[in-house]
Order: sequence, then structure tokens, then C-alpha cells
Amino acid sequence: MALGVLCIITAFFGLVHLTPFVLLEEEYQFKQWMSQYNNIYDNEEYYHRLRTFTENKRKIDRHNAGNHSFTMGLNQFSGMTFEEFRKSFLLTEPQNCSATDGAHHSSAGPQPESVDWRERGNIVTPVKNQGPCGSCWTFSTTGCLESVNAIASGKLISLSEQQLIDCYDEKAMVDAVARLNPVSFAFEVTADFMHYKEGVYTSTECKDTADKVNHAVLAVGYGAEDNGTPYWIVKNSWGTSWGVNGYFMIERGRNMCGLAACASYPLPVV
Repeated sequence: MALGVLCIITAFFGLVHLTPFVLLEEEYQFKQWMSQYNNIYDNEEYYHRLRTFTENKRKIDRHNAGNHSFTMGLNQFSGMTFEEFRKSFLLTEPQNCSATDGAHHSSAGPQPESVDWRERGNIVTPVKNQGPCGSCWTFSTTGCLESVNAIASGKLISLSEQQLIDCYDEKAMVDAVARLNPVSFAFEVTADFMHYKEGVYTSTECKDTADKVNHAVLAVGYGAEDNGTPYWIVKNSWGTSWGVNGYFMIERGRNMCGLAACASYPLPVV
């Protein structure tokens, strides 16, 4: 066995657990991660999560060693397989994105180069944590309603009645975010996104059609990198320890992961 390699074999209830080729440093990082997120496992679960954590950590390291527009990092999901993550935190059934009342009408004037509603006063509520209940639509819609009402009334409270106005493309989304308010949208999350840390997310694995979307979020602004790459500023619902204090950026203008296929915002009923 190579120096510095730990082959863990332990008996538990008559079963033998084998976790091959786990570096001592990797197990130390796993124990640090357990402590950071207050994770406690029994003997059997410990080795299962150690193996999963190690696989995720190596995937993260390989990604960060390459040339990508975003970086990955350890987070509260690093001990989960993507299948486990998908069942707990994403929508598992095909989505119907036709629950809209009409099309957005874009303004004729040019839009500002960047917008961030977080910088416009008490408009966007703090990042929340949906927990393992697949309720992202609730947080996406509620966040949008709160912002619309705050802009109209100056009070950051929820609305119980609304019309949904559809944004059929990203140009309309830009116009809505620039001129009106944050916009709710859905997109397809694939395995690499659960490890997102910072930068402009882009993917070649996700699809761009409405039937594949599985997670709903809130676009609170947009901008562009120094190299010219346009992006959306997006509020997630996985808590502030994920991503950039609970936010992420995703490439704009390419319908990345189907984000323009299910975009909408509410108008208060008057």
C-alpha cells in the first residue's frame, strides 16, 4: 500500500466495510467538515459518508484545476451523492411552466449595463433555507412577491393575490429586472451545481427545455464579467453557507439550463 494511504476495514454488525485509497489528509478534511456542519454518524454511516465525501472532494479538486468560469467548493451537501441531493432538494416531477396570464411587454429604451436590487434599499429579503423538502417554488415565488410589494409600497411583506406575467426570452427578463422588479425562474440543476462556490456558472450537461427544469430561484440583478461574460445574480434557497452567501451567478443570454423557459414575475391585483 502506498505511503500515506489509509485502507479502512472495520467490522460492524457482522459486516465488513472497505474504504480503499482514502488519504489520511482526506479523512482529516472529512472530520473537519463533519465538525463544521455538526454531522454525527454511526459507524456504518461514517464510512459511507467518508467515501462519498472523498469522491466529491476529488471531483471538486479536478474541476478547480481546470479552466472554468466558476469554482466549486465544499459545502453542507458534500457528504451526499447527487441522487440523494436530487431527491431531497430538487423537483423530481416534470414541471408545467404555462401557469402565466400574459406576456411581458419590453420597454423601447436601452437597459442599464448592470442591475442589483439588493443595492436599492429594503427590497430583497435575506437568503432562506428551504430544507430537504423540495419546496424551492415556494421560496422563489414568495421572494418575488415580497420584492414586488416592497417596490410598490415600501414595505417588505408578502402578497396573497397576484397575476403571473410570463417572460418568453432573456431580453424580456433583462427588461423586467431593470425596469420593474426581480424575476422568478426555474432551471435544470445537474451534479456539478451542488458544489458551486463562486464565479459564473455554465454547463454543457444541462438541457434548455422547460420539461427538464427542477429548481426555482430568484434573479435579483444582472451584470457582466471583466472579460465580457454576461450573468444573472441569483438568490437561492439553500442557506447562506452555500455559494456566495446563498447567491450564485449564472451565464446570461444563452438560456443556460433552460432558465428562460420558465421565467415569470407577479403583479399585485388592484
